[in-house]
Amino acid sequence: MRGTFEVRLGIHSEIETGSEVKKTSFISIAAVAAASVMLLAGCSSAATTTTTTAAAAKRACVILPDATSSTRWENGDRPALTSGFEAAGFTADVQNAQGDKNKYATIADQQLTKGCNVMILVDYNGAGIAVAAKAKKQGIPVIAYDRPISGADYYVSFDNAKVGALEGQSILDGLKAAGKDAKTAKVVYVGGDPSDGNAAMFHDGADKVMAAAGIVPVFSTPGTWDPPTAGTAFEQAYTAQAGNIDAVWVANDSNAASVITVLTKNGKTLPVSGQDASIGGLQNVLLGLQTATVYKPFKLEATAATDLAIKLLNGETPMVDMKLADGTPYVAVTPVLIGPADVVKVVTAGDAKAADICSAALAAACAKYAVK
Repeated sequence: MRGTFEVRLGIHSEIETGSEVKKTSFISIAAVAAASVMLLAGCSSAATTTTTTAAAAKRACVILPDATSSTRWENGDRPALTSGFEAAGFTADVQNAQGDKNKYATIADQQLTKGCNVMILVDYNGAGIAVAAKAKKQGIPVIAYDRPISGADYYVSFDNAKVGALEGQSILDGLKAAGKDAKTAKVVYVGGDPSDGNAAMFHDGADKVMAAAGIVPVFSTPGTWDPPTAGTAFEQAYTAQAGNIDAVWVANDSNAASVITVLTKNGKTLPVSGQDASIGGLQNVLLGLQTATVYKPFKLEATAATDLAIKLLNGETPMVDMKLADGTPYVAVTPVLIGPADVVKVVTAGDAKAADICSAALAAACAKYAVK
């Protein structure tokens, strides 16, 4: 899709010899040859050592937001980002703010004091804005990762409007399967934290698709990425509607799990959306409790971010052909909608393990959809 890009890195060196050596004796030729081999070997070793040392001296500083809004940050993004930089010979300093804005700022100060040549920041409730500003004052390029940050030099994420559109489509698919008319369906919206720039894109992408089909939400809860809070807000919406609802658009799997808990408690199974292809989300999809989840292969996102950062570390100017509304260069990665029959694709890609998904309660569903 438009916005993806390819980064080619390589070190190309050539040593050309064109001078002739007049034969004088076998011994002198052998001596010169031996000396040349030793000299070339020494130069090669020194050059390699110097290049490796120079690369290792450059640091990529990364701050992740938390470990609760999604399991992906620690289980997926951390190892993918770390291995990407280390494979290219750079040092990676990856920290997690653990859902604490003060800790986010402290980590950033520590990293900047130690030295960063590029920063990759996943915003947490606006904490990334001040950090980006500090980094830029020091001449350090900033990549906003997964969530937009005002003032960042680049933004790497999935196509978030597309993520929302796929979620909206899953609600329409669920209503159709249930024999419900979208024009008269009562749908509740459970969005993400409004301080996260992606939340609006998820909402707008989903609403555009659902509105085109005639859906007008009967209730919208205050946005949050905290699952218990989302569950409480949905229960209040459910009560306000006297349980008379037909579907729930939910921004991610973690919040969807809380919504499903409320629905199950009330003996209902309705179309519910989500994203992240988390283990819990995939399980709910297989059980028919969640219509689908949007799969965002974090390895592709991490690769796009590290490729971009490595270009910057090498002093290159990356070419990116998409931009956010504020003009920030935007690298967008394509998401995928996962229904029950598609869960195996996530397992095959290595982003989930069948052993983790297929508990005793999921044995029949896993067998039905060949998840093994």
